[in-house]
Amino acid sequence: MGVVLAMAAALWGVGWLMGAPVRARLVMLLVLYMAVLLVQVALPEVHPLRVGTGGSPAPWLMLGGAVALVLAYREGLRRLRARAEAVEDAREADAPKPAGTFSGEELERYARHITLREVGGPGQKKLKQAKVLVVGAGGLGSPVLLYLAAAGVGRIGVIDHDEVDLSNLQRQIIHTDQSQGMPKVFSARERMLALNPHVDVRPYHRELTAEIAEDLFAEYDLIVDGTDSWSIRALINRAAVATGKPVVSGAISAWEGQVTIYDPANGAPCMACVFPEAPAPGMTATCSETGVIGALPGVIGAMMAGEVVKLIAGAGAPLRGRMLIYDALYAETRLITMTRNENCPVCGG
Repeated sequence: MGVVLAMAAALWGVGWLMGAPVRARLVMLLVLYMAVLLVQVALPEVHPLRVGTGGSPAPWLMLGGAVALVLAYREGLRRLRARAEAVEDAREADAPKPAGTFSGEELERYARHITLREVGGPGQKKLKQAKVLVVGAGGLGSPVLLYLAAAGVGRIGVIDHDEVDLSNLQRQIIHTDQSQGMPKVFSARERMLALNPHVDVRPYHRELTAEIAEDLFAEYDLIVDGTDSWSIRALINRAAVATGKPVVSGAISAWEGQVTIYDPANGAPCMACVFPEAPAPGMTATCSETGVIGALPGVIGAMMAGEVVKLIAGAGAPLRGRMLIYDALYAETRLITMTRNENCPVCGG
């Protein structure tokens, strides 16, 4: 028996010197063990080879059983440890993280923001803690929502009562052909979470009304107006003034778009300061009536998203009190300065 154990030790040592994996060395020992058992069972009791390897299968079976018990015990411990670690990892993953803390994946995801001097780590932390409500998930809302999700804005609300229509897909890039007939807010949520699962997207599939506007706005830090109706814009403006929220506003028609920030709480005019009265009938039209070049909402929407990021991160000079007008047909831009009306019926006094 001692000869066999010496052979086993030699096999293990040679395998270790040759750099063989532990699994391969264990397989060699198992082959030797099975060969010895075969000798003990197949050969007569008086055979020299059987006598030289122990003379009986009993001690080998006992040795094999003891080794098997030890290995089974070790495997059981390994599985228990792995299960405990998995439960602990799941508990840590489910536990709410302190606001503003980033996982390793988030640090890599937002690396280009963090290395940007005007944003950096503090600015990205502000984005993670920010709450932005986007009114409208159409042409302007599409790029705004995608870029805010990509930027890591912590909570993004989106309110829209409409459903995806085939005619939307020429410009509303957050929706897909398979989204037809689906509420826009839910279609948008799917795409936003597919882009960045680390953001909290809250869809409101309903029309914005005066009854809910102020309570809803109070839950967010700033409002993005991506609508195309003057009456809804006026409602957004009144609710935003009442709750002290800035409004990043964009508008498009045919080949031309505009971006501004209405923020009377910080000295900028509100929409009623600039447009005190509703336009006369026939003076305004929606995209369905005038048409719109498909890329224009992308250009204006991206500018709006940029203004949102600047406001949250405190970077650069946001468009408070200024309106940027972009003419896509002739590739021209104009910047208009606007002043607050102290007698404004909405924000004055």
